[in-house]
Amino acid sequence: MKSLYKIALLVCLSAVVTSCFDKSKPNYQYFPNMYESVGYETYSESKAFANGKEGQLPAEGSIPRGFEPYDYPNTTEGYNAAKANSKSPLDSLSYDAPKAAALFTVYCAICHGDKGDGKGKLVQREKFLGVPSYADRDITVGSVFHVATYGLNAMGSHANQLNAHERWQVATYVMELKGKL
Repeated sequence: MKSLYKIALLVCLSAVVTSCFDKSKPNYQYFPNMYESVGYETYSESKAFANGKEGQLPAEGSIPRGFEPYDYPNTTEGYNAAKANSKSPLDSLSYDAPKAAALFTVYCAICHGDKGDGKGKLVQREKFLGVPSYADRDITVGSVFHVATYGLNAMGSHANQLNAHERWQVATYVMELKGKL
């Protein structure tokens, strides 16, 4: 008889527990936003921003973290001014000749050659013609940095590949190559 009561109690208890269960929507959710998140459309209007329509713009005059401003514009006048006035901020302790040589080999030697004579692999294979030798050019460390920053003629900018410190290292190394030629 006791076992019959235990079985009846177990059936009643399971009926009570399962009668309120709904598989499509559980009764209690821990962090309900994780299960039923609010969907936002990309580029839609939102009250999260001050103007209610588009994302926040950076403050006027602000610069990205780690950005080093360069005062010379990407013009012929800017090139001439950088050539005449720009000096390398590197001293003898911060200039790393092996690293500068490695950077030159990776980014510059393919066109300019390992010696700076304008006979790199792409010139030898006639992919680019007219790459000048450093011996034939009237260049300064400032003009080399300016050209590495903005590019000139067929040469593109290397500002995305090299940070300012690395561009100064390469410019100093180019002046060493020019001295050897």
